[in-house]
Amino acid sequence: MPRLTRPLFLALALLGAAIAFARPTQADFTMAQVLGYPYPVTLVASKQGDRIAWVLDERGVRNIWVAQGPKFDPHQVTDYTADDGQELTQLTFSPDGKYLVYVRGGDHDANWPPPGGLQPDPDSNPIQPHVTIWAIALPDGKPVKVVEGDHPAISTDDRLAFIKDNQAWTANLDGTGKPEKLFFDHGKVGALHWSPDGKQIAFVTDRGDHAFIGIYTSKKEPLRYLAPSTHRDFMPRWSPDGKRIAFVRLHGAGGAPRPILKLTPTPWSIQVADVATGQARTVWKSPDTLDGSFPETAGEANLHWAAGDRLVFLDDVDNWPHLYSIPAAGGKPMLLTPGNFMVEYVTMSPDRQYVVYNANTGTTPHDNGRRHLFRVPVDAAKPVALTQGDTLEWLPVVASSGKQIAYISAGPKRPPLVAVATATGADARFLDAGQVPKDFPTDQLVVPQPVTFKAPDGWTIHGQLFQRPGGKAQPGIIFVHGGPPRQMLLGWHYMDYYSNSYAVNQYLANHGFTVLSVNYRLGVGYGHAFHHPKHWGPTGAAEYQDVLAGTKYLQHVKGVDPKRIGIWGGSYGGYLTALALARNSNIFKAGVDMHGVHDWSSFIADWFGKAKQRYEQGDREKAMKVAWESSPDSSISTWKSPVLLIQGDDDRNVHFHQMVDLVQRLRKHHVPFEQIVIPNEIHGFLRYHSWLEADTATEKYFRARFYKN
Repeated sequence: MPRLTRPLFLALALLGAAIAFARPTQADFTMAQVLGYPYPVTLVASKQGDRIAWVLDERGVRNIWVAQGPKFDPHQVTDYTADDGQELTQLTFSPDGKYLVYVRGGDHDANWPPPGGLQPDPDSNPIQPHVTIWAIALPDGKPVKVVEGDHPAISTDDRLAFIKDNQAWTANLDGTGKPEKLFFDHGKVGALHWSPDGKQIAFVTDRGDHAFIGIYTSKKEPLRYLAPSTHRDFMPRWSPDGKRIAFVRLHGAGGAPRPILKLTPTPWSIQVADVATGQARTVWKSPDTLDGSFPETAGEANLHWAAGDRLVFLDDVDNWPHLYSIPAAGGKPMLLTPGNFMVEYVTMSPDRQYVVYNANTGTTPHDNGRRHLFRVPVDAAKPVALTQGDTLEWLPVVASSGKQIAYISAGPKRPPLVAVATATGADARFLDAGQVPKDFPTDQLVVPQPVTFKAPDGWTIHGQLFQRPGGKAQPGIIFVHGGPPRQMLLGWHYMDYYSNSYAVNQYLANHGFTVLSVNYRLGVGYGHAFHHPKHWGPTGAAEYQDVLAGTKYLQHVKGVDPKRIGIWGGSYGGYLTALALARNSNIFKAGVDMHGVHDWSSFIADWFGKAKQRYEQGDREKAMKVAWESSPDSSISTWKSPVLLIQGDDDRNVHFHQMVDLVQRLRKHHVPFEQIVIPNEIHGFLRYHSWLEADTATEKYFRARFYKN
């Protein structure tokens, strides 16, 4: 081999560097285009009238759509025009389906109540926003503002009950008259449920360390409480005849401090009470094991009163969130949904004969990374698949006729749409396909590939790889979701926050990056043990080894430059991003941390309760030390890589001070950082404009650090 002269060697070396860092071949769509998909946020069905309704978010402009069977031709029933960040939630049909009630405003995903009662104002409107209840007389009525309040419930004679200032109130649906307090109770009132005949209302009264199920009949009769005790009772469900109420019972708060550093069971039971006497009996009790603990997936216990005087509920007792059925009189529970998968989004048919749900299972390879719909009788373990393939389906509802179902459907390239099919899943069609913008880049998107890799302790970790064919020496980007009880999927996500993340990963993959989304332990979809691992987060950050394992995998993917690795994520993903930069700046050369946690020790009081002024402190002192050592702040001395920090200063899930505090530490240690603070925004940004700003900045930040020209 001929020896290269030094000038020729340097020329070739510089040419190689230019090739490695030149701008890549790109798709021709913009971030605004890929974020411009319409997103159906929720979906509900009326008990009568064969109607369905949903909220459609189009670039931050939220409106409600209604469709009536059997044709289900959709029409818009609200006329909002601004990206103002005011949520539309709590869609509720009157029992006869003639009214649709909804709530406008608020932050219904917050970890703590609004400071001073102030509601989100993300567009900085000089007029203070409030949480308000609106009603629409169907089919052609206009929205009428009824009252300030939240959590509406409508009786059979169209009486509106709602919550305001932690008490139950009532108002006329047409907005006339003066609202009045329905009744007074010493606790914080919530979970209002009218009886089938509309003459009584069940509610939960939270007394702090215990909670009761209460019954209100009239102002002339005293409130009644069902089997009052030191327990925490909630989730009341009326029997079809209105004579009994089933509810969930947990132990009351108290006793010796529960260990913080050790996982302990949260046993629970199902009670059935006689409304007339108030006496209750236990019809089912969970084992006192970790798997038997109260479920924490979508809908939690998912308690329903079914036909044949049976109760249907969800539990993790076999390591998977599954549906069970049991006689209301008690007995042995029947497992309705056997298999290694999780059940989510459960709905009961109008005749209470069967349940429709979505689960991460099916006949297509890698369905554990998707969602499909299934139907199962309430008295037999005979589930039947309603959907299949490489698409994803969730949030099913059954039309009041029982002949059709509606749900939300997405694919790896197609954004979520509302679909209607027969009750067997046949003849599916989309109701809002025309809402997808013509410039949405469907055909240019990549299909994420399922991958697995091993963590150092032997756990199998799943991920999705986003890579455009033909890329060479691309930077690799690790994406870590938030939650952490989440699962990123092989398509558009069933939560708007993570559909946004999916869109950003698609954009990165089409503009010169290879992205690996890591489903680290603590997430859902892989069983109870995976969802509840030892030494998680503030008790040891065990999940970080999954991130490192994913990074090692990504570094060996063909077409990825192993020396140019970045990381990004929001919320819990922001925490893991910061931890990666702090502990391993030798691997992660840049990161984008959206509203992440940086000091777990400040969360101990919020999550595990304030220290009592008593002798017993449990393992709090040791836990504080471990929490600090599990925090990015504790490794600030080894943090060298640049970071972009993004957060809204009205964050009600992660205190904004977490960012303020980190900035001072980064500055002191001369760590390069940039910051974007969005005044008045919350944790999961309410405005499309906020997402566009943050997501555009994310891509530009990585491009500036990984591409030199």
